[in-house]
Formats: sequence, C-alpha cells, structure tokens
Amino acid sequence: MVLFFSTWACGSPLGLENSVTAGIISAKNRRLQVAKRMYEEIFQTDAAINPGNSGGPLINLNGEVVGLNAFIIQSSQCLGFAIGIDALKQQLDQYMFH
Repeated sequence: MVLFFSTWACGSPLGLENSVTAGIISAKNRRLQVAKRMYEEIFQTDAAINPGNSGGPLINLNGEVVGLNAFIIQSSQCLGFAIGIDALKQQLDQYMFH
C-alpha cells in the first residue's frame, strides 16, 4: 500500500448517521498498545475518527475498503488509527468455516 493516499472514514460519530470525513494515510505498520491490547499493522490517518466512527470502513478513492476505523489518541492532537484490511482478513480467516 502506498502512503499519502486519500481516504474517507465512514461512520456515525456521536450518533450523526452516514457521516464521512476525508484524510490521508500518513503512516502504516504502526505498533501501538491501547489499554492492555497490542495493535499491530495499524494505519495512521488524519481523517477524523470520532466516537461512533470506530468499526466503520476506511475507504480509498477507488471505493475499496482499506481498513477498519479503530481509535484516536485524543492527547496527541486526535491522531486517528485504522486496522489494515490485510490484518483483518487474517483475523477473519480464524472464524470462517472452510
């Protein structure tokens, strides 16, 4: 995946349905610990990921889902993070019946 490409973060922040914010992927393969959970292969984005956007798709300009909006770090000027689609596919394979 190329860095610095445009994305849209979709969700329902603060209960406002069908909202979209725009941004770019500014870093990939971040490794972060939030509370007691370690996240790997995380994308950093400047698209606003507000409460209610978590779990929504991060979409590129081709309409492809490239990640899952996950969280922000408010004390760091609201940096947004998304779980990359490749990491999600690996996790989903564990739950799929073959």
